[in-house]
Amino acid sequence: MSRTEIVETTDAAVAGIEDGSTVLVGGFGLAGMPFDLIDALIRQGAGDLTVVANNAGNAEVGLAALLKAGRVRKVICSFPRQVDSYVFDELYRSGRIELEVVPQGNLAERMRAAGAGIGAFYSPTAVGTPLAEGKEVRTIDGRDYLLEYPIKGDYALISAHRADRFGNLVYRKTARNFGPVMATAATTTIVQVSEVVETGTLDPEAVVTPAIYVDRVVAVEARHYTVEGAR
Repeated sequence: MSRTEIVETTDAAVAGIEDGSTVLVGGFGLAGMPFDLIDALIRQGAGDLTVVANNAGNAEVGLAALLKAGRVRKVICSFPRQVDSYVFDELYRSGRIELEVVPQGNLAERMRAAGAGIGAFYSPTAVGTPLAEGKEVRTIDGRDYLLEYPIKGDYALISAHRADRFGNLVYRKTARNFGPVMATAATTTIVQVSEVVETGTLDPEAVVTPAIYVDRVVAVEARHYTVEGAR
């Protein structure tokens, strides 16, 4: 018996997300960003959010639209600035949003640690940089490491290619990005897919995220953006 709920609309998928939640948002730039779930979250109205993502949004779509709507208090990401991050740039410069920069490998590993039940881990990344300030340093075999803590989400909004009715997920190429680790690191994982197929249709060897990590699935019509198109 699956615990995953297949819902009919994106509005139903994001129902119940509370003000002040920590939301993990998939996407590597625009690749794999759950645009439809984010649009639904904007309509839903939750605010004072902490968003964990690879970057801080592109142009005025997807995550950038959520930022522009004023719903995000803090962004935790690896790449806060790129050529089309002007929404985040303006919010940050005017003091209307907080930022925590986490190196990309540490970002992924901190979420993986949350999903795996690991209390903390040591990483050499960022030793000797401003990102090391306030962190415990441990020397192991002559090399310095920083103590890093897990990042756990109240919700994860991710995009996958297909789901079966049990909630098992397969991804498509780069669009996979942070989806698998975010699915394990959140209390409630919400997924948009291009198609829900009958259980048993997916090749078990191709399933990346098992249904046990998936709470809600909604099928949406595929939308395609490019960086240029998003501008």
